[in-house]
Amino acid sequence: MPPVNPVDPQRDVLLVVDVQNDFCPGGALAVPGGDAVVPAANALVARFEHVVLTQDWHPPGHLSFASSHPGRAPFETVEFDYGAQTLWPDHCVQGSAGAALHAGLDAKRAELVVRKGFRPRIDSYSAFCENDRVSPTGLAGYLRERGFTRVFLCGLATDYCVAFSALDARRLHFEAVVLLDACRAIDLGGSLDQALASMRAAGVVLAQSADLG
Repeated sequence: MPPVNPVDPQRDVLLVVDVQNDFCPGGALAVPGGDAVVPAANALVARFEHVVLTQDWHPPGHLSFASSHPGRAPFETVEFDYGAQTLWPDHCVQGSAGAALHAGLDAKRAELVVRKGFRPRIDSYSAFCENDRVSPTGLAGYLRERGFTRVFLCGLATDYCVAFSALDARRLHFEAVVLLDACRAIDLGGSLDQALASMRAAGVVLAQSADLG
């Protein structure tokens, strides 16, 4: 693994991805051990000068919900205009308790909360771009205007929103470091191994919080 240079408050930002109730045990789309990222994320928040959060934020009846497609079941894959899409249980519906950030997450120092997936007919995994790959969230412009060049990522889930965000960070010419001990995966049909391989190929540094020194 390439070495991780010390955190630089002038150019580094921590991106905490989707640490929300619906992705934690008891939630509508619970990631195994999802709540275990909370203390790890909080320890990272304490080390970074600059923190950004993301929040899945779907309207009722979102296109990615299996319930919006009679006869379909959660975790089936279908083809939409923008490509292959996994159908999910209804989750992170705007204003619901499931969409709220985990109560234990230290969110008070977040400088920005990026809500994604709010377009009714496009899902969004990445913090940077919706799944149609052309609708930006505005995060890249925000980071550039602030002068950030390296993004550290943690949260949920490793193989979906974290990985897509890291890959987009590289595509948009940011350095990207995923802190795996502060993430948890869904691992749907080998999705974790595939995501890890894709991130490595794109130049994403896969590290542990301890590697920060």
